[in-house]
Parts: sequence; C-alpha cells; structure tokens
Amino acid sequence: MSFLTSSIGKKFIQSVSGAFLIIFLLLHGTINLFSVIDSFTGKFGAPDGLYQKGCDFMSLPIIKIMVPVLALGFLVHIAYGCWLTWGNVKSRGGWKRYEVASKAATDSWSAKNMFVLGIVVLGLLLTHLTHFWAHMQLQEFLGSEAENPYMLLTTTFGNPWLLALYIIWFVAIFLHLSHGFWSMFQTVGWDGKNWFKRLKVIGVIVAALIFLGFAACAVNAFIQANFLA
Repeated sequence: MSFLTSSIGKKFIQSVSGAFLIIFLLLHGTINLFSVIDSFTGKFGAPDGLYQKGCDFMSLPIIKIMVPVLALGFLVHIAYGCWLTWGNVKSRGGWKRYEVASKAATDSWSAKNMFVLGIVVLGLLLTHLTHFWAHMQLQEFLGSEAENPYMLLTTTFGNPWLLALYIIWFVAIFLHLSHGFWSMFQTVGWDGKNWFKRLKVIGVIVAALIFLGFAACAVNAFIQANFLA
C-alpha cells in the first residue's frame, strides 16, 4: 500500500488509468467516424451501416464486461487526480496543477489547469451518458431493446445548443489530453530532451485526432438532422 499512497505511486496510477482511457477514446472516436462514412455511402440510418455495426460490436459480451472495468478506471483516474491536486495545493500553498518532477516548464494553459479541465470533462460526461449510454448500453443491461443509434445522434446533435455544448466538451478533452499524453510518459521516465519534444507533438496529434473524430460525428449528425432529413 505504501507505493499506492506515495507520490510516485499516485502519479503512476494516474498515468496508467489515463492511458487506458485514451485507448477507449480512440476506439469510441473511430466508431463515431463510421457515422460520417455512412453519410457519404448513403447508409446513414441503415441497419447495415458501419456505425450500426460499430454499435453492435460495443454490445458484444466481452465489451459489456469491459464497461465496469472502464468505469472503475475512470473513477480511479478522477480520485487520484483529485488526490494529487489536493496534495499539491497543501504542499505548495497555492492552486497549481498536480506536481510532476520534470524538465518541462509548465508553459501551457492546459498544464496549469488540468484539474479544471477534468471537472469540465466529468460534468459533460454525465450529460453524455444520459443522451446515449442510458438509451443504448443501459437498456441492454436491463434486458430491453436499445434505441436506434442514428436517431440518438440526430436527436442530440440536431439541437444547436447541445451541439455547441458538446463542442465545448470536445475542446476540453483535447486540452486535457494534449498535456496528459506526454505527462503520462514523463511519469514513467520517458522525459529525455529528444523524447520529450516528440511526445509533446505526438500528444497534440493524438488529442487532435480524438477531437476531430468526435466533432466530425457531431457536426455531421447536425447536418443530417437539419438539412438532409
């Protein structure tokens, strides 16, 4: 237990749980992009569309087993993020990002506001769950039939206010990941001068791909609902 409660242990667990969530976001974003592809192939809303197949994949038993694991990983990430932030506030006597021994200067807004970004991501995640998860995976857990995923896309993102809210969420995720990605590797010792520069670039690219995947899905659904229905 001493490792789990030590400064290094807390940072390590925060990094591992963050890596797990990045992988999930890449998978989720890829499936969302299928809906955009469907709109170009004329299969948006079709039962044999790529997005429908992606949703069916997410309904497989192995994926259902992973949902509690994902939820646990997310809770661990939140808990350790709060723990690290509180420890940093106490030790430094000020509101700064969680402490990471690094050669890098905290020169970005994201690096200095990771906790705030995390709160924004968490708050809008709860909204997202009510729009999609509650009508799909939760219904399957309860033995009911899941709602049509295309309909959920157009109903949610067809509302311009909800679209704007989600875009804000995607931006917060991008900013959180653009710092969190390289910080994750830095925690496990990949903080050499050359690697650090590369990881910062790779982190921005990964965060941008996730942002673009989610944003493209949302904007495409808005167009489908308001201009092509």
